[in-house]
Amino acid sequence: MAEVRDRVRRDDRVLRLAGAVFAVALGVHGIDHMRRGVDVISTEVLWLGNVQTVGAIVALFLVFTGHRWGPAAAAAIGFASAVGFTVVHLLPYWSVLSDNFPGAESGAGVTAYSWFAALFEIGADVAFGWAGLRVLCGARLQPVA
Repeated sequence: MAEVRDRVRRDDRVLRLAGAVFAVALGVHGIDHMRRGVDVISTEVLWLGNVQTVGAIVALFLVFTGHRWGPAAAAAIGFASAVGFTVVHLLPYWSVLSDNFPGAESGAGVTAYSWFAALFEIGADVAFGWAGLRVLCGARLQPVA
């Protein structure tokens, strides 16, 4: 029983750490978009990014306040964000939902920093989602008192 409690505490710490890294990555990616300007992305990409940011802030709030929905929110927003950023930034142009880095036009302002920001964000998204799942799975192992 003490072993399970220790694992749950450790998983909670990992979730908060992943949340902190996720928050930093969100800021780094946001700075890149501010640097590049909103005129280089479609309105659809702008709004999807805003929705993702609101979801991320809500998930971070739930995680750092210890809310019971925090781990589920981290898993949902983490994995959804990882898929979303991959589709928007790493695939070649495919629709108005593209802000593609491969083959980006010179006016798009894509630099090495842009690539770093996007890849850092995607990695942090996966880590946040994984940490949320880890806590959810650990909670199922906890005996009912």
